[in-house]
Amino acid sequence: MTRTRYRLRWPIAAVAAAAAALGSLTAAAPAGAADTGTRAAVASVPLPPELEAIRAAEATKIYGSPEERPLDQRKTGLISLGDSEISGEGVGSYEPPTNGPTNWCHRSPDAAIHRTGIAADLTFNVSCSGAYTGNIRIGGSKQYADELVQSDNLAVKARNTRIKMVLLVAGANDDLQFGPVMTDCVTRYVLSQGTCEPKYAPGWQARVDALVPKVEQTVRDLRTVMRDAGYADGDYKLVVMGYPSPIGPDFYDNPNFPGKLSCGGMGYDSDTKWGRNVAVPAFERGMRKVAASTGAVYLDNSRLFHGHEVCMEDTWARGLYIDLSKPGGIDENSTRQSFHPNKSGHAAFASCLTQLYGSGLREASCADVNSSGTPTLFPLAWDDVYKPLRNEATGNCLDVNASESANGTAVLGWDCHGGRNQGWWYDSARRTVHTELTQDRCLDVPGAAYQAGKALIVWNCSGAANQKFVRDGATIRPAAATGLCLTQGAAKEPVRLQTCNGSANQKFA
Repeated sequence: MTRTRYRLRWPIAAVAAAAAALGSLTAAAPAGAADTGTRAAVASVPLPPELEAIRAAEATKIYGSPEERPLDQRKTGLISLGDSEISGEGVGSYEPPTNGPTNWCHRSPDAAIHRTGIAADLTFNVSCSGAYTGNIRIGGSKQYADELVQSDNLAVKARNTRIKMVLLVAGANDDLQFGPVMTDCVTRYVLSQGTCEPKYAPGWQARVDALVPKVEQTVRDLRTVMRDAGYADGDYKLVVMGYPSPIGPDFYDNPNFPGKLSCGGMGYDSDTKWGRNVAVPAFERGMRKVAASTGAVYLDNSRLFHGHEVCMEDTWARGLYIDLSKPGGIDENSTRQSFHPNKSGHAAFASCLTQLYGSGLREASCADVNSSGTPTLFPLAWDDVYKPLRNEATGNCLDVNASESANGTAVLGWDCHGGRNQGWWYDSARRTVHTELTQDRCLDVPGAAYQAGKALIVWNCSGAANQKFVRDGATIRPAAATGLCLTQGAAKEPVRLQTCNGSANQKFA
């Protein structure tokens, strides 16, 4: 669908300051009779005078007259609310007046909500960089003088269009304080002050636990806004989307890696591992809990950028970036674009949202599983599919050595401990075996050398034949050489291919 963008301009002087808060509006041909709905009309709750004036002005801009129309006579719409992760921060192109100096919402015309394949006449982006749940909830506070509270923006949009999807991405700026933590980690690296993991790891789960009820209440508030606008809960999809990990430790495998300074991957390697393996997964589990407790649809994007992190060859995130174009020198706004999704990252979000919308799923995960550049939606939660593979003979678990995920890392049998380097997912559709460390590393027969004694490694997932395996009973066999089986020798030795013989050290459960 081709959409033509235009910005609303209000003729009413009293509400001119709210123009920026009304968000991005993208117009297209009407979505057609199939999208109009046939549910009996339910009267909306009247808005306060200030919001009603904004609503009437917007209706005039869209339809040519100010009245609130019946639900089945409106144009359809999609709307995103939340923080910098979904506003477009990091893309580099921003809509005035959200690019400073008095408003730093950084809404981009390339934000995901404007780029889905979901049929809609209008798309609205009312999210704002730096927003916390108090800027979104009913009765919350404005971020800037020319912004509305985001729930008020939703109330206006929901009365002027038939909203098909409400997307919420929020929580990072509450107790988690993800941005300041990232800034501190980078600063410590630049100034050689030591890693930041010891500083934040002990209290990280407590931060997540504290923010969950705040996001839950935000979701409930959005439901209330929609009900007050005359919607039943089944009239639209309310999607809570999780955050991807923007950086990881595998950029050294990028054949064109230019160095951390050039690509903006500033940080200690151990901190990037902690962020990918601990910090982001904990946040993801919190957002999953939010969706489950509120009845929202949940999209887990925690692994979406695996293989596309900062400094990788096809990055979907912006690294450390210092904007020197604004007057006044370097300040807190000069680096705010750092470690956010770039234009390609928002395209990935849009692809996942499109697949989710048409799936009917209440919970799904999205990732690029074979480095194709195209995300795939899975009807599952990542936390539920990664399991240990325990050898029947030794009791060892299949283990990625030292929790390293670089290309060529050995796969061993090791004492089972439940770590992420011992979690594995067998993708039966593609016949690939992924390590829980990253969606971008798969069990691999080096050089496709199918011979007895060959040791297994992990390597960048590519969908190649030497990364395809079959599960035959308790055995794991290369799809191209099913007479060979993964075999555990003595404890803590590399796992190798050996001729299948039915022995216990070839069985993994």
